[in-house]
Amino acid sequence: VAELRAISKSFFGVAANDSVDLDLRSGEVHALLGENGAGKSTLCSILAGLYRQDAGEVLIDGQSRSFHSPRDALAVGGGMVYQHFRLVDPFTVAENLALGHPEARRRITASVLEAEAATLAERYEMPLHPRARIWELSVGEQQRVEILKLLHRGVRILILDEPTAVLTPQEGETLFRAVRAMRDDGKVIVFV
Repeated sequence: VAELRAISKSFFGVAANDSVDLDLRSGEVHALLGENGAGKSTLCSILAGLYRQDAGEVLIDGQSRSFHSPRDALAVGGGMVYQHFRLVDPFTVAENLALGHPEARRRITASVLEAEAATLAERYEMPLHPRARIWELSVGEQQRVEILKLLHRGVRILILDEPTAVLTPQEGETLFRAVRAMRDDGKVIVFV
């Protein structure tokens, strides 16, 4: 699915990544481990289109790609859930799934959107009520909404930046069940 070849990235002369290789295949779960400042999130942010590498190559399905924004990465199936969520609190789960979606310009009814949200939540074992408002949800449930937003857009490569840091043990178990379901569906999951 994705290959990162000799990726290098520096910030103000300080190397965050120095000639890093990473191969990601369908149905795999990876963990990137290292100390703070080791460059894990930087590498993943390059794959997610937030940063551009200084050197090296990102290949998706064997084709070299150059991402200018996260939208470019999403277009080829890559997305990242960051530690700080990007949700609109007064909106519902279903409404947040539609925000920024390229097909959201077409007219869609709330009931269709809610049905899509419910189907995704059930398929990936992430219990959520599509009509729940974000401000009503726990942190773990909000994280599920972020994951569902990316799944709704068809990501094949899902990067989770320190996802368990904010979860209770029960929410962690829910996350791991969802990861197994995504893996079984052929997606690549990367834990930072």
